[in-house]
Amino acid sequence: MARDPLFHASGAGTEARGGEESSPRAAGRAAAVRNNVDWDGLRRRMSGALLRPGDAGFETARKLFNPLNDDLVPAAVAQCATVGDVREAVLAAANRVPLAARSGGHSYVGYSAPHGGLMLDLRRLSTVRAHPDGTATIGAGATLQDVYTALGQANRCLPGGSCFTVGIAGVALGGGIGVLQRKFGLTCDHLVSAEVVTADGRTLTASATQNPNLFWALRGGGGGNFGVVTQFTFATDPAPALTVFRLDFPAGSVTKMLTAWQPWITAAPRELWANLNVSGGAIPRCKVAGCFVGPSSACNPLLNDLVTRADVRPDLRRVEDRDYFKAMRFFSGSPDRQSFVASSRVLTSHAANPGAVVSLLKDRLGMDLILDPLGGAVADVDVQQTAFPHRKAFATAQIYASATAASEAAVTRSVGQVVAGLADQGIKDGYINYIDPALPDWAKAYYGPNLERLRTVAYEYDPDRVFDFPQAVTHT
Repeated sequence: MARDPLFHASGAGTEARGGEESSPRAAGRAAAVRNNVDWDGLRRRMSGALLRPGDAGFETARKLFNPLNDDLVPAAVAQCATVGDVREAVLAAANRVPLAARSGGHSYVGYSAPHGGLMLDLRRLSTVRAHPDGTATIGAGATLQDVYTALGQANRCLPGGSCFTVGIAGVALGGGIGVLQRKFGLTCDHLVSAEVVTADGRTLTASATQNPNLFWALRGGGGGNFGVVTQFTFATDPAPALTVFRLDFPAGSVTKMLTAWQPWITAAPRELWANLNVSGGAIPRCKVAGCFVGPSSACNPLLNDLVTRADVRPDLRRVEDRDYFKAMRFFSGSPDRQSFVASSRVLTSHAANPGAVVSLLKDRLGMDLILDPLGGAVADVDVQQTAFPHRKAFATAQIYASATAASEAAVTRSVGQVVAGLADQGIKDGYINYIDPALPDWAKAYYGPNLERLRTVAYEYDPDRVFDFPQAVTHT
């Protein structure tokens, strides 16, 4: 995503590894498509617009956040204005052409733009309403900016991702890591219910009491599976006053910083979230940034402790008190489209050899290894209470590298080498919202002990694999 790579996207996918031959876009073009959909009939039945190639607005509507996915061209884009539109689109396309829902459009590998298929564009379903009982109903097409703006005005908060243009649907369905997670938990932990259109056109409510297996799966099972969520109801918290901070450390100090950061963030109060971003180069550099639920007067001693542990003085230290919305904006990055390749790993415990991890970024200019700590409220929930399996892990690791169409194959190989190097250090699991088709044993890496139950739910609600893509749960 387009942002200072200090912060993660909490998006929903990533580009393929291993060179041009492994490109999922090439695979999508090669796949046979039974394009016998009655497009004119679907257009007449929809309240929103149905766009086909050559129609005004089609080119803009079909494109995702990452320009490297621009060669994925759907046969049509259904700009759904109502739940009824979603139902009509699902029934028209089911088992005829590939079908996928698009919210924020940050699918790393472009799975929300099915080549030759039907994109269900949910961005018109973006209403956010905060209610007196502390819940909020949020349309599946809302972006994080929509969510944080509306909730901030109501003096409420919901933990979520950082990039403002990411959709709430991808964030929540994959779990939802973010800067407030150690205090308030994952986005999916706040889900009260979801409105879902299933493969056979039914509109269901998934909650703790209605369709509870589906409700379980929607909390961490990943977007694109089970059905199309059209609306979420979340429990929110009072919006807290926050401290945001960023500390830049000199080149050559990264091993010392990683060595100090691991036990420091583990011992820190759950009010503190601070990631470590290692930027590649001839001599890798690093930054520590994050937020604290509380005033800067309470945050600064914690930051001083990190500096003391590492025995490294930062080149830059920025600490600010902010309200909830302004704090979220601190992490939001740029809304502009950006070309990149990315993948992920999950650290189940501290990296045993920090120097070996840091060495993976040597001479990889333009690449970042972003370590986001878990713990706190995330770990309060049992591993199998929701579909998100990494409850007891130490941190997620995102490998993120800028790329162009010309450099994509080389950057893809470079990212794959770092992913393999982390595996050599025992860091092997992955986060579904940073999806990577080339990740070895991806189903186990993403879902762990929850994989078998997710398969059962997928076949219960989508037995004919209408919602199908190369890394769908039904493909495991």
